[in-house]
Amino acid sequence: MAAKQDGQAGKVPIASAEVVLPAPQFGESLAFFCERLGFAVATIEPADAPERAVLTGHGLRMVLARDAAVPPGTLRLSVVGATLPRGLPTHAPNGTQLEWVLAEPPVALPPLVPAFHLVHADDAAAWHDGRAGMRYRDLIPQRLGGRYVASHIRIEREGPVADYVHFHRVRLQLLYCWRGAVEVVYEDQGTPFWLRAGDCVLQPPTIRHRVLRTEGVCDVVEIACPAQHATHADPQMCLPTPTVDPQRWFGEQQFVHSQADHAAWRRDGDGVHRRDLGIAAATRGLAEAEVIRLDAGAAPLALRHAGELQLAFVLAGGGVLRTRSGETAIGAGAAITLPAGQDGLIVPTIGAIDVLRIGVAAMAEN
Repeated sequence: MAAKQDGQAGKVPIASAEVVLPAPQFGESLAFFCERLGFAVATIEPADAPERAVLTGHGLRMVLARDAAVPPGTLRLSVVGATLPRGLPTHAPNGTQLEWVLAEPPVALPPLVPAFHLVHADDAAAWHDGRAGMRYRDLIPQRLGGRYVASHIRIEREGPVADYVHFHRVRLQLLYCWRGAVEVVYEDQGTPFWLRAGDCVLQPPTIRHRVLRTEGVCDVVEIACPAQHATHADPQMCLPTPTVDPQRWFGEQQFVHSQADHAAWRRDGDGVHRRDLGIAAATRGLAEAEVIRLDAGAAPLALRHAGELQLAFVLAGGGVLRTRSGETAIGAGAAITLPAGQDGLIVPTIGAIDVLRIGVAAMAEN
């Protein structure tokens, strides 16, 4: 009976994987990879006149073969440190191109491109599929030149989430649970916990975390800087970690878990109530976040700011947004981004209105 085609026979029991590189000048190439680049010989043959060697090192397993009829390829090498050393070789003796990069490069921030955006909840075209089965709605369509991404994330299926331990190299990342509940776990923050409606988390740069499961349809508002950033898997770390250190600083930021059930509200004038989410202290003033409740008839909420980002997301209720262009009705799920110095007012018109407001100060460029 004929063997099944690829994709039909199941996984092949692979023992290992190797990258093959040609090495016409075998001895010179072997010495370079071992002595200069720090690889180690796993096997070499034949003993009396070597023509093939398996090398291991730096997470890679490769074969140097004198008669391999393959291109020399490119080898990317990550270097620990703030800068790359000078005088690094660009090619190995066998012709392999050497690409040198920093293992942990500084986070690059694209130039800020200020813009006004108003995104309504009923914009079906704004939704797209993301990782781990999540749905994403873009709240800043042009992303301020790539400086920021703000997303309404929806997990529609209740139960376990196909996630894994991972981290992000970012300047800022904040999540607010709008509806439903999601169970998460974070490095050094103890056992898994439920992020429920009204709860907020500040994820410091590089903190390892994982989404475990959801309860009902879960809606989360997330903002991150820069807009384009990678998700790095960390299969070596198991969460929860044996250490618990809620006061740990990850660079210039601390982890925050602000819980709605323990929220402290303060009155700010007639019909205006504010709940601080604790972001300013945990970011040394880089960002701030609060939930603002405007009762019917309360004074309008002014959105004018002097930083580089002001995002307002309507959590409940309805009203109008007043800008220099006029008035626009807004309801739950609407997101507003205003450039610095531009006037904008949120006026409650249908009972009370709840607004999540996130502000970010100017950031130093790299």
